[in-house]
Amino acid sequence: MDVSALAQSVNGPVYRPGDEGYAEEVAAFNLSRQHTPDVVVAARSADDVAAAVRWAGEHALPVGVQATGHGAVLPITDGVLVSTRGLDEVTIDPVRRTARVGAGVKWRRVLDAAAEHGLAGLCGSTSDVGVVGYTLGGGLPVLGRKYGFSSDRVRSFDVVTGDGQLHHVEAGDGTELDWALRGGKGNVGIVTSMEVELLEIADLYGGAIFWPGALAPTLLTVFAEWVDTLPDEFSASISLLRLPPLPEVPAPLRGQFTVHLRIAYLGDDAEGERLLAPMRAVAPPMIDMVGRMPYAELDRIHMDPEHPVPFEEGGTLLRELGPDTIEAILEQAGPDAQCPLLLVEVRLLGGALAGDRTDAVSGRDAPYSLFAVGALMPPIAEAVPGAIRAVVGAMAPWSTGGTMVNFHGVPGDDADRARAWSAPTFERLQRAKASYDPANLLRFGHAVPALDPA
Repeated sequence: MDVSALAQSVNGPVYRPGDEGYAEEVAAFNLSRQHTPDVVVAARSADDVAAAVRWAGEHALPVGVQATGHGAVLPITDGVLVSTRGLDEVTIDPVRRTARVGAGVKWRRVLDAAAEHGLAGLCGSTSDVGVVGYTLGGGLPVLGRKYGFSSDRVRSFDVVTGDGQLHHVEAGDGTELDWALRGGKGNVGIVTSMEVELLEIADLYGGAIFWPGALAPTLLTVFAEWVDTLPDEFSASISLLRLPPLPEVPAPLRGQFTVHLRIAYLGDDAEGERLLAPMRAVAPPMIDMVGRMPYAELDRIHMDPEHPVPFEEGGTLLRELGPDTIEAILEQAGPDAQCPLLLVEVRLLGGALAGDRTDAVSGRDAPYSLFAVGALMPPIAEAVPGAIRAVVGAMAPWSTGGTMVNFHGVPGDDADRARAWSAPTFERLQRAKASYDPANLLRFGHAVPALDPA
């Protein structure tokens, strides 16, 4: 394939398989996903992205995009990969309380830069993910029950659509682009930068508590009753955690089955202690790390992996967390289960995450999210995908039938992909894709099939 015209039209480097730099540019955070595109464009500007998409269209090649690699649900096996990790601008406007971020920026840089002004962005369970990719899937923040989804706080997008055109999209401008970019993932274009609203949050009451896994039945039962008492300022999740016996795992948790409670509260310590008391009263914990903490250190709450690992994941949305639901969870991942999964998590939704908004974000109608992750490492690698399907399948009687696209896992057929949105939203997203990506170039990842716009 002759890429000389492409190389002359972009400022960033262009790689073919075997070129020095190719392997580094295609590497994903999920080590089980090995991308092997025919061409890689390491974009240095929005114009580079537009040129790459137009070139791909001229050659009828599919287009994938990657920044940090956390969203690599499926391998990119051919075509053109546009790497946006080089779009790494961060500009904080403390007067307007906004951050302008490029597509390659991780939340860690935004949190650190914003904290200098007493401000914060709506980051999720880890600051290691890219701001743009996370937000395009809606973005579920640690403080989502108070402030809503991250996409609710976007002021503008700069996006190259599938036809190779660069657009500037203002929040609330009434266009299908604005609607589809909020929760539609990467189906209508490649976002090169965006401006997000920042909030005046310097610190919070939060952290993690660990108990022995044998207490899982009691803890899940108390958790289900306890969360009904919490105000919207209080966010919580609980996971059944099986950490491997690796040196980097803290000694008390290494190779153990534990229950991990995660909390974040925007209120004073005394009220936080009072609200948390019913969970603490269940039993003395192995580790209690809850207290006043800087918002910029919120990684201490979920303690997600910081380094690339091979993994599989999947999830579903729950409409209830009653005794039967808990029993089904315990059958799959409780103390007596031979479960190969790293974690099975139930996260409290509701509050500001609920309600009607004009966007493509899913999950607003569900009070809970269930999410499962397994490490694809010997000797359990082969058992992980089936175990995730079993956990998600066991939740069917209490599921809304939907998922959030960022927590969906490996997308299957069209019916499975559609579960990430309501039926009307999915159809509207299909029509938007047909309008903005008429050649269906953007068909990697959680892509939706286009509908005839007529």
